[in-house]
Amino acid sequence: MRNFMAMLKAKFEQGKFVCVGLDSEFSKIPKSAYRIQNGNEPDVISITNTIAVFNQSIIKTTKDIVCAYKLNIAFYEAHGDKGLSALQHTILCIHRLAPDVPIILDAKRGDIGNTNDGYVKAAFDFLQADAITVHPYLGAEALQPFLDCKDKGIIVLCRTSNSGAGEFQDLLVDGQPLYQFIARQVTNYWNKNGNCILVVGATYPEELKAVRDIVGDMPLLIPGVGFQQKDVPLEEQIREVVVNALAH
Repeated sequence: MRNFMAMLKAKFEQGKFVCVGLDSEFSKIPKSAYRIQNGNEPDVISITNTIAVFNQSIIKTTKDIVCAYKLNIAFYEAHGDKGLSALQHTILCIHRLAPDVPIILDAKRGDIGNTNDGYVKAAFDFLQADAITVHPYLGAEALQPFLDCKDKGIIVLCRTSNSGAGEFQDLLVDGQPLYQFIARQVTNYWNKNGNCILVVGATYPEELKAVRDIVGDMPLLIPGVGFQQKDVPLEEQIREVVVNALAH
């Protein structure tokens, strides 16, 4: 039985803190990586095979240095059944080539309870992911189908890295910004099974530090390292984020 937090802890103990996103946007894949459709249409590009094989090359290259893989479902859903097939192939590829690396489905789910039952089955039974991102807006009661999955990681949006995040996330609730209130709720009440993680953007270091002070040693998923900070060398970004945010 795969346990997300146990797998993640094992990677942390090996000094591996970088999560690689397999958010493969088809239009940005080099044409040299295109794969032809199987069957009677030899000149037709296969979206499924192209994405799956491109992802496989990344997995083979990074599998020994990462702590997790994250797949944003939007890049796959955009291509309908062909994209979802590529998503399935990619996850199966990780299970085969990197069985000790946990898989995060970045789907940002969050609805009423019985709808979340369906999301749980899709993410964990059908797609075989180890963790999923969720919205906190509907509260713990609605998210209980996720929180009850003791072996799965439930990654709650807290202070995101987009420029407009403060429109709601910085609003004061009981004298504190909403994102800090969320961090306290998740830490003190939602994390009964020890399977919660928070999303906090690396592009807001002060907010990141504030959340770290609240959650203690709870793992954080920290987007904003790499492409979103192109003016800073990637090695420096990773070192700074790991030392200042993950250390406790």
